[in-house]
Amino acid sequence: MIGIIDYGAGNLQSVYKAVKHIGAECKIVADTDELLKCDGAILPGVGSFADAMDCMEKSHLVEAVKEYALGDKPFLGICLGLQLLFPESEESPGAKGLALLEGSIRKIPNNSGKLKIPHMGWNSLNIKKSDGIFKGVPDGSYVYFVHSYYLTAKDSSIVSAETEYGTKIDTAVERGNLIATQFHPEKSGSVGLKMLKNFVDMTKEG
Repeated sequence: MIGIIDYGAGNLQSVYKAVKHIGAECKIVADTDELLKCDGAILPGVGSFADAMDCMEKSHLVEAVKEYALGDKPFLGICLGLQLLFPESEESPGAKGLALLEGSIRKIPNNSGKLKIPHMGWNSLNIKKSDGIFKGVPDGSYVYFVHSYYLTAKDSSIVSAETEYGTKIDTAVERGNLIATQFHPEKSGSVGLKMLKNFVDMTKEG
């Protein structure tokens, strides 16, 4: 069973429908006990960094999310769900993230004045790892983005994919069973569904 975490600031339905579409069992979970029973968990996210963390605090899910993400079951953060895994973001000075990984979340630079911010639409991936969610996914595959802030990871060894949009963006990270993507697999067509299928398969291993 895949738990899609409802902390009041996620695009739950599109993720739920995508996971159902690939034939996996899933449910929306909103409390600690439900979450910890799941075989895998997905943390979606939309809106601002501070608002999302505030919602997670009010939902009393911060410690449960940390416990799950640091455990031995597969955990996937999507879009803002990636950024929340880091200590802070330029978007919300003073707001504290989950701090499970180290890195900087910064505003996408627009030095030329020609980029559209937010970065919205399809872009290609430089895939650095051929396992995990990227198993069987060709390098250069296009995925769907909607974001104004981006990650630079402190430890380059956790970066599993990059993309270019005004600067190099660390667009996917992986450390053990903790995985996160800046792009939206659930909105990325057959390639994204393949990634979600890979994630579901990881919950069945071992």
